[in-house]
Amino acid sequence: MQVKTYELSNANGMNVTVTNVGCGIISLKVPDKNGTPRDVVLGLDKAEDYLGKHYYFGVIVGRVGNRIGYGRFALDGKEYRLAKNDGGHHLHGGIEGFDKKIWTVEEADAGKIVFSYVSPDGEENYPGQLTVRCTYTLTDCNTLRIDYLAETPTQTICNLTNHSYFNLEGFDAKDIYGHVMQINADKLTAVDEGLIPTGEYYAVEGTPFDFNAPKAIGCDIEAAAAVNDTGGYDHCYVLNGQEAAVVYVPESGIKMTVTTDMPGMQFYSGNFINGSVTGKGITYQKHSGFCLETQLYPDTVNQPGFPSCVVTKDKPFKTFTSFRFCVN
Repeated sequence: MQVKTYELSNANGMNVTVTNVGCGIISLKVPDKNGTPRDVVLGLDKAEDYLGKHYYFGVIVGRVGNRIGYGRFALDGKEYRLAKNDGGHHLHGGIEGFDKKIWTVEEADAGKIVFSYVSPDGEENYPGQLTVRCTYTLTDCNTLRIDYLAETPTQTICNLTNHSYFNLEGFDAKDIYGHVMQINADKLTAVDEGLIPTGEYYAVEGTPFDFNAPKAIGCDIEAAAAVNDTGGYDHCYVLNGQEAAVVYVPESGIKMTVTTDMPGMQFYSGNFINGSVTGKGITYQKHSGFCLETQLYPDTVNQPGFPSCVVTKDKPFKTFTSFRFCVN
């Protein structure tokens, strides 16, 4: 199947370039406070580059995004073992997850594109066939909406999310420290040293992880890094409502509001970017972008008290996330 790129645009000067490799968002241009378009996502030079090694820039990750502890889970009493591609754990669907697949484009016009992919039974050792559709819709309200639908004729597990790295100053800005973030969450999923949830929750009030009141990402990032030796933020927030987060950066005046029906959102501050990947003429460095990955909680398949990620014939995986842009 041929690797291609597609463009979405609206009446307000917003433009999104995507590829059928992993449904990757290559660029996302929005007008700043002076009306000048800025590309606010980290990305690679061309669509073919998304088949290679990178930091999941802009792609859909799955069949299960985030981590599955020790690369194993049980379903109907049968244990399944997955690739341990993140230390001793499974991450973002394995060695060749959905991010490396060339998806079929079912529909495409200036305002919407529909991608689909059929994951066969046993792919990356996941049970059951899974048919996935991912729809990107760009509205004249400067909102990029992502709708996910995953269906199976049998039973499997699924937790899809988009892994875009944002920098509202522009993809070529030095870092994200000046971004002012607000996250609608009182707690996050407590994790061990391998960033695997313990099944308990961690109250954020009075900690470096508290974003209930707006604050700059750089304000407490070093203190957050010291808690789990993560290099920054890499934690799943338990959301209080559908308006998950608001991010604003004074330099460009661009504000982004994230809305979702998912219960969790992984805030990741690009801690593992180390200068080994280049794109758009830039060598990306640590903390040059941040991710807000709306999802079910990490390792939810192994945690009885967490929301279920089990998908059946009668219970598909169906969710949405939207990113709305304006100037403040």
